[in-house]
Amino acid sequence: MDQSEEGRLAQETAELEALEGQSAGAKFKVYARKCGPGWLQSAITLGGGSLASALFLGVIGGVNFMWLQPIAMIMGVIMLSAVAYVVLSTGKRPFRAINEHVSPVLGWTWLAATMMANMVWVLPQFNLAWGAVDKNLIPGLEDSASWVVSAVVLGLATAVVWFYDTGGRGIRLFELLLKIMVGMVVISFFGVVAALAFTEGFDWGKVFAGFIPNPSRLFTPTPGMQEMIAATGDASSFWDGVMVERQRSVVIAAFATAVGINMTFLLPYSMLSKGWGRPHRGLAIFDLSTGLVIPFVIATACLVIAAASQFFGKYDAAIVDSATPPGAYVADLEKRLKWEMGDALYAGYEENVDKKIAEVKAEPGFEELTEDEQDAAVMKVRAARLQELPEADRVMAATIIKRDQWALAKSLEPFIGRKLSQYVFGIGVLAMAISTIIILMLINGFVLCEIFDRPRDPKLHRIGCLIVGAIGFFGPAIWGKAGAWLAIPTSLLGGALLPIAYITFLLLMNSKSLLGDAMPTGARRVRWNILMGIAAGTATFATAISIWKNRAEVPGLGLEVRVVGIVLAALIVVGVLLFRGSKAGEKG
Repeated sequence: MDQSEEGRLAQETAELEALEGQSAGAKFKVYARKCGPGWLQSAITLGGGSLASALFLGVIGGVNFMWLQPIAMIMGVIMLSAVAYVVLSTGKRPFRAINEHVSPVLGWTWLAATMMANMVWVLPQFNLAWGAVDKNLIPGLEDSASWVVSAVVLGLATAVVWFYDTGGRGIRLFELLLKIMVGMVVISFFGVVAALAFTEGFDWGKVFAGFIPNPSRLFTPTPGMQEMIAATGDASSFWDGVMVERQRSVVIAAFATAVGINMTFLLPYSMLSKGWGRPHRGLAIFDLSTGLVIPFVIATACLVIAAASQFFGKYDAAIVDSATPPGAYVADLEKRLKWEMGDALYAGYEENVDKKIAEVKAEPGFEELTEDEQDAAVMKVRAARLQELPEADRVMAATIIKRDQWALAKSLEPFIGRKLSQYVFGIGVLAMAISTIIILMLINGFVLCEIFDRPRDPKLHRIGCLIVGAIGFFGPAIWGKAGAWLAIPTSLLGGALLPIAYITFLLLMNSKSLLGDAMPTGARRVRWNILMGIAAGTATFATAISIWKNRAEVPGLGLEVRVVGIVLAALIVVGVLLFRGSKAGEKG
């Protein structure tokens, strides 16, 4: 850090110290000018995962789940605020603090899970960027153009990340560029809702009512879907169960993933890179509350509203009548058929379908078909028997299938115009993808520096950034085929570790040996522990349920996800108990 930057930081520190005991208004004026790391958190959380989750919330629950993502994010911000408090109070890098005061097993597992998450989740972001260009901004491009788009995105992301390693001014410019990208995301999706607000039948009363938490949605289908379920007659109990299970899964997933494992790594290191310390603790909490919560809530709420207005309780008649409908639609109807036939009869039905599929694959010319044509031929066999099910069941299955951002952009064309809808969504989704790519690269730079214990080495940091960027470059080619294989182990490790990481920071908040006189006492300590306990408990419960209900197999192991998840969590806990940090248990 050069002398001018040291002088600026000293002046900033003095300015923050002078705010002690002043009014909230006075603090706001100063804090609003100095935010940064919270916006980086916003840039990573507003990615493809948040986009897909918000769209699905609108599809299955309309505006009845407006409350879900804000509350889930608030829980996450409580923990991130605690992380900020611990790190800024001590000035210690959290990886080293965890190794010394808790366990090196947990520290290294936290670091490994973060690196895995960076490398895997960057792939779909490049894929998302290519999709935004190909389907929204410049439709009709050849597939080979995906390499050009990936190269441009990688070049742009690398240039932005380079600013970060030039020091104080570079970091401020980096944060400004990220704020602009996050702003583009928010403005794009807010613009869609603003346009919808002037259409006939748009009900702001229902939207605001949707922000009132309603736990009954864990046990009963949302209003609006109940009528469709009733129309299925004898099968209504089946569809009732499907809807409740999906609503419950969405709630659990939101609380389990509001803050990803790599977000807990990004925040402390981005704050330390700016030279923040004890005087910045109030600013850090303000930064998270404004830079993370507000953009996230606005962007995801707008997506939920848009999806609800176009898809909730509605279906595409073409799917119901199609001989080759989407796989998700067929899968739901197959479950419906199994419910009606029972296990024994359905086993015979499955065997017959498998034989017919084998016959189709053995037909001359099948191997010469494109991959999409082969999938369509197989789907035609699977869907044939399902067309005999009552129309109400087929309508129900078509109503609750997931839609993506491309379907939403197309559905909005009659309201805001074809070009506007495509450009608005294209720009918003592209900004989402690029900002997330930049932050994933940034985090991986921090990880590599920690591995070699060289915290402020710009060359090593850039190498770590480029590793993730280079991997992501192949996203459009890799993610479609290997996405599931890569996502399962990464989600497992990150999901199993996140509650443990939460509990770790709860322990650090109560560590006298680490915090010394900065450890909260009295009523402040009680408040911190209650809030952190609720957040950690909620994340633990949500993650445990999510893993327990996941019966998918981990590729290559032949074991269910839940079995591997339970074993992994148990091994981490045993490792932590066996290998304690050198200062664990010290009272200071």
